[in-house]
Amino acid sequence: MSDFQHILYDLADGVATITLNRPDKLNAASGLMIEELLAAFDRADADDGVGVLIITGAGRAFCAGADLTRGDETFVAARTEGLGAAGEEVYAREEAREPGGPLALRLYQLKKPVIAAINGGCAGFGASLPLPMDIRLASETAKFGFVYARRGMVPEVCSSFFLPRLVGISKALEWCYSGRHVDAQEALRERLVSGVFAPEELMPAARRLAREIIDNAAPVSIALTRQMLWRGLDMAHPMEAHRIESRGTYSRARAGDVREGIRAYMDKRAPHFPETASEDMPDFYPWWREPDYS
Repeated sequence: MSDFQHILYDLADGVATITLNRPDKLNAASGLMIEELLAAFDRADADDGVGVLIITGAGRAFCAGADLTRGDETFVAARTEGLGAAGEEVYAREEAREPGGPLALRLYQLKKPVIAAINGGCAGFGASLPLPMDIRLASETAKFGFVYARRGMVPEVCSSFFLPRLVGISKALEWCYSGRHVDAQEALRERLVSGVFAPEELMPAARRLAREIIDNAAPVSIALTRQMLWRGLDMAHPMEAHRIESRGTYSRARAGDVREGIRAYMDKRAPHFPETASEDMPDFYPWWREPDYS
């Protein structure tokens, strides 16, 4: 079970379930919650016993956004005290980084599939957190609020990157300009989520999907596919995709996973893939070089 304070971490049958666990505060994000989420993502990514992550919230909300108990000082992080007036020198400091961004960046780098099970309302940070996750399922009670402009703020958690790629630039701008609450059915129509369920059916649906992935797909193939598709969003020409797919096809064709996958199909049985994402990624991985954005 969990050894965290503001989240729960439970691993069962290959599924790591991470639950935002401040229900008395509608799971509002704290600095400790962000630290614990980063640690949980690292734990799950390094553990070959984890096939899929599910992220959800305790109680009636997914995440109400930033914890506003500090009032109008909420967004002035303690670590920025003493940095001085805004300016290029200050902006370049590590302490001045928006604290939710590292969560999105870590999710972007994961080798494991991530399912968001959005069990209730989410706003600001809470609405942006599911965007870098691979599949978003929502309860009928879920509502999304990209409320930043209503608080005098701007998007965070890398949502200015992810949201337009999921719902298109015009809809992303509409939601961010207005800050209005978007219900689950509108989120489904605009493809922000891929399924809407009765509250009691949300987690069973997420677990069924996780099982379908774990029971049928090779972990190395999943890790490669996840990065190929996410990073493919910014490819300038299909030739870039062809080059990466050619490397993947050449290397995987000689792998034990492929032999097992074909034999299992021919034998009409479930596959038992021998390779792991921690040990058996091909030599061309990672094929990208992360730019220096500091």
